[in-house]
Amino acid sequence: MAQLPRAAVDFAHFLEGLTARLDRRAGWCAVFWERDPDGMRACLDGTELPPWDVVDALLQDLAADQGAAAARAEATTARALHAAATTAHDARPGAAAALADRLDGMLREQRYAAERLQELTAHRATATTAEAAAALDVDLAWAQDDHRRATARCAELRARREALAVPPPPVATSRPERSAARPGPKKRPRGGARFAGIAEEAAEAPPAPATVPAAPAPATAVRGARFAGVADQPEDPAPAPPDPEADRAAAGAAARLHALRARGRGGEAHVLLAELAHWPAPRLPLLAAALHRAGLEADWATLLWEVAALPPDALVAAADALAAAGRGADARRLLRQGVARPAPEIADALHLLTGDGRDRQARALAGAYLAVRSAEDAAGVARNDPGRLVPLLLDAARGVSEERHWDLVHAFRVAGVLA
Repeated sequence: MAQLPRAAVDFAHFLEGLTARLDRRAGWCAVFWERDPDGMRACLDGTELPPWDVVDALLQDLAADQGAAAARAEATTARALHAAATTAHDARPGAAAALADRLDGMLREQRYAAERLQELTAHRATATTAEAAAALDVDLAWAQDDHRRATARCAELRARREALAVPPPPVATSRPERSAARPGPKKRPRGGARFAGIAEEAAEAPPAPATVPAAPAPATAVRGARFAGVADQPEDPAPAPPDPEADRAAAGAAARLHALRARGRGGEAHVLLAELAHWPAPRLPLLAAALHRAGLEADWATLLWEVAALPPDALVAAADALAAAGRGADARRLLRQGVARPAPEIADALHLLTGDGRDRQARALAGAYLAVRSAEDAAGVARNDPGRLVPLLLDAARGVSEERHWDLVHAFRVAGVLA
C-alpha cells in the first residue's frame, strides 16, 4: 500500500474496518465475497476502487446488523473517502482510456441485463405452477438488481469521463463512483462477475429493448437476503396537481448538485443531498425526475438512502408519494432500506401510524419489514404490544405470501406472543 496514493490507502483502511464489523456469511457482504473474493481483496488492499453501490450495500448490511444510526454515522465518511479515492484513481496516467474501456463493457452488461429481464418476465407470465413462478421470481429479483447496478455504474463512468475532460483547474475532477464490473452471469449471478452479480454476458450483447418491463413482485421473500421483493404499495387514486414552483426548486437543486460534482466537491454534494431528504414528500418524485435528467442516477440512490433514515412516519409519507407518482420500484426500495432498524423502532412506528388512523401506511411498513426480515425479527417487534401488533403483522404477512404468514404464526407461538 505504500506506493498507492494516500487517498486510496485511506479509503482501503476505512473499507477494511467496515467489513470487519460485518458477518461475511450474511447479507450483501456474503454475496460479494462469494462471487468475487479476489476483487474484494484488491479493494481492501487499495489496488482497486469498489463501485459505490458496493459500499452502499455494505452500509445497508451494517444498518441491518447494528442499526440505522450506526450506518448513518459511517455514510458521510464513506462518501468523502470514496470521492477522494476516485479523484486519486482518475489522476493516474491512462485513466481516461481505462474509463472508456470500462464504460464500453458496462454498457454491454446493461444491455444484457435488460434483455434478461425481458426474457424472465415473459417466462414468469406463462408459469404454470407455484414452484416455477417462485423460482422465476427469485431470478427476476436478481436480474432487476443487475440492471439497476449496471445503469447506475454507466452513469458514474460517464460522469468521470466528462470530469476528466473539463479544462483545468489542476485538480482532476470527478464524482464519487462505482467502478465498472468486469464482464462475466447467464441465468442467476455467479462467481466471476465483478462486484455483486452484474449478469454474465456474451462479448456481443444484443441491443437493449426500448423499455424494460417491470417484473411482478416476488411471491415469497428470498430467505436471508435483504434485496428481494417488497409487496406493492397501493397507489393513491389521483395524482397531485402540478406545482410549478416545486418543479423549479427540484430543477435548481439538480443543477446545484451537478455543479458540485463537476468541481469535485463531493462533501458539499452530500450535505446538499442530506438537506433534500428533508423536503416535503410530494417533492421527492420531482427530485427523482430532475436528477435523472441531469445524469445523476447515483445521487438519486444516495438521496433514497438519506430519506430511508428519516423517522418512520416521514419515510412512509415519502414512499406513498413515490408510489402515487408511478415510481413503485423506488417506493419499495425505500421501504426495504427504511426497515433496517432495531425492532423497537419498528414497533414505535407501527404504534404511531395505527394510533393516527393511518392503517394503510402501517400495513405497508409492516409488509416491507416482513418481506426482508426474518419471522423471528417480527416476533421481536410484536413483543412490544402483542395485542395490537400481532394482528397487524399477521394480516400484513398474508399480503407477502401464505408461506410467510405461517412462518410468522410459528415464530409468534415460539416467542409466546400468540397462543
